[in-house]
Amino acid sequence: MTEHRPGSLAARLARTLILSVGGVWLACVLGVVWYVDREINFNFDNELVEVSHRMFDIAAEQYDQLSHGQVPQAPLVAPPPMFIEDEVIYQVVDGGTRVLLRSSNATPEIFDVPLAPGFQDTREWRIYTVRHPTRDLFMQVADPIGERRHAVNRTLVGLIVPMIAVLPLLALVLRQIARRELRVLQRLADEIALRSGADLRPIRLPGLPQELRSVADDVNRLLERLSHALDVERALAANAAHELRTPLAAARLRLQTALEHTLDRAEVEAALAALRTLSHRTEKLLQLSRAESGASLARTPVDLVRLAGTVAEEFWQDESAARLLELKVPDAPAAPAVGDVDALAIALRNLVENALRYGQGAGVTLEVAAPCTLIVRDAGPGVTPEQLGTLRRRHVRHGDDRTGYGLGLSIVATIVQQHGARLELASPPAGLPQGFEARIVLPPA
Repeated sequence: MTEHRPGSLAARLARTLILSVGGVWLACVLGVVWYVDREINFNFDNELVEVSHRMFDIAAEQYDQLSHGQVPQAPLVAPPPMFIEDEVIYQVVDGGTRVLLRSSNATPEIFDVPLAPGFQDTREWRIYTVRHPTRDLFMQVADPIGERRHAVNRTLVGLIVPMIAVLPLLALVLRQIARRELRVLQRLADEIALRSGADLRPIRLPGLPQELRSVADDVNRLLERLSHALDVERALAANAAHELRTPLAAARLRLQTALEHTLDRAEVEAALAALRTLSHRTEKLLQLSRAESGASLARTPVDLVRLAGTVAEEFWQDESAARLLELKVPDAPAAPAVGDVDALAIALRNLVENALRYGQGAGVTLEVAAPCTLIVRDAGPGVTPEQLGTLRRRHVRHGDDRTGYGLGLSIVATIVQQHGARLELASPPAGLPQGFEARIVLPPA
């Protein structure tokens, strides 16, 4: 069974235009013919009425001359006119429907209609009957219907024949117009076909019509999302390769050493610590990937006091963290912020983890301040101004004791950026001799 191949859009558009224009043209022609037919009949009727009125006096005078004042036994016949081809077909009848006078070319069957003033039709004739204003006489004038039909047909042929002759030319012109106007659509299709995983540049085609411009904009948004997804995928692979290489090597080395020393407890514990580090960094990488993708970020009112309390309770379950972490909330009800509660919880956990890890045993404060601000502050040694400018970069090391600091803050910075908020870092915090402070300023609900 052969597969039906759809035709090109240009051909379909040209065919539709030809049929539509031809149909409208034909409807207009039929409308004109109907109008012309009415006008022709109206003009013929006016001429028939005018001729009847003019001929009545002449016919009455001829009747008086030929009858010599006597009522004839048989209808009188008027003498033929000078131009026989223009002779008017008529007859004069008295009130008793008796034919008194008829033209030389008139026959009884022509006037086979009731005697009544006005227009009446037979199969081939249109009869107009008029009564004499002072005498008991009627005049009937006949006009051939064939002449009217001939005039209408002549008009119809004059309108339809040119249309049929021009229709092929119209079809060719419409086809060329359709192809020319749709050429920009082919250019757009070619540009889309050129895009691939290695080339996700936006489509730039100036002069696109409005309908195709919206298609190009939608395709560009799709390409942007694909490019962002690929960037997140590449970033996750790069971050994983960078962050997981060291703990994996350490765990492998520790386990190998433990095997060589008949499973020395210290080496096994070191391997477990390396695996914990590996698990921690894997969690951070997944958080970073989720933050960068912006997947399913909600935009709902968030109670910052409840959020801070939930995060603090998670850390208070650890005795060492419970001794260091303090939660401060305002006395008055805090205004809600707009954001994703899960993503903000991830950002807040990272800030608290960094403060506990790098505060060197100093106290850590988790505070909710107005307007819509989350603050994590520690009283540790802090960082230098030079280090403060590089903390948001990934994989930045400020010595062995600060391993991973940049990755955690990078996650926080990405989540804050996705929320349209601000991340403010200070070391030392305002009014304190030392320490480190991070503020997340969120938009209010």
